[in-house]
Amino acid sequence: MPDLKKSILIVEDEESVRTSLAMVLSGLGLRVQSASDGLAALIEMRHGAPDILLSDLNMPGMSGFELLSVVRRRFPAVLVIAMSGAFSGDQVPCGVTADAFYPKGYGVGVLMRAIELLTLSNRQFHEMPEPIWIQRNGHDTEGAEFITIACPDCLRTFPQVITGAADLICETSCVFCQRSIHYAVVEPLNPGFPQRYQPLPRFEKPHDSERLFSGCSGAGLQK
Repeated sequence: MPDLKKSILIVEDEESVRTSLAMVLSGLGLRVQSASDGLAALIEMRHGAPDILLSDLNMPGMSGFELLSVVRRRFPAVLVIAMSGAFSGDQVPCGVTADAFYPKGYGVGVLMRAIELLTLSNRQFHEMPEPIWIQRNGHDTEGAEFITIACPDCLRTFPQVITGAADLICETSCVFCQRSIHYAVVEPLNPGFPQRYQPLPRFEKPHDSERLFSGCSGAGLQK
């Protein structure tokens, strides 16, 4: 059984699924909160971070991909379980910023086991922050394609016009706190996730890796 003192935040856009999970986990003794999307989850976490975050990946507005990237950087002590019906198996899908994975529909027993086995000791840490993966939002009134970025430091959101192909890792600055943010625009459930950003060694001449950043609006990277 999981630690009954732990709190868990469920993030799921389907109300029936969200309600069912909340009832089951609450009945098992966990302290449960819920949110209908990524932005609502960040608002909840501003008032107090849970011990565990259980989030769907494919949601409107701020997707689970983006939410998990922000949470890992802003709330590193929170243990994260990603869930989706688009992936099979109990391994965390490649590129998903989570400590465990729950395939939807596999039963409460599978979910409880994932909760019981959660630990920070198996987490991989990287010198460079993981990029925030953001799904396309749409077009503004002038027809320009844009995304909405949630700053992982101040947690405020701002629009960013985008150009170029998806899966490119770009850099911009938060319009509020001026912190540098690496992000990538991805298609929903696109298996070709962006690779981690790796800066060039000092004084090394640019090569093909620089193409990774071509076509991105926002501030240029400092070499």
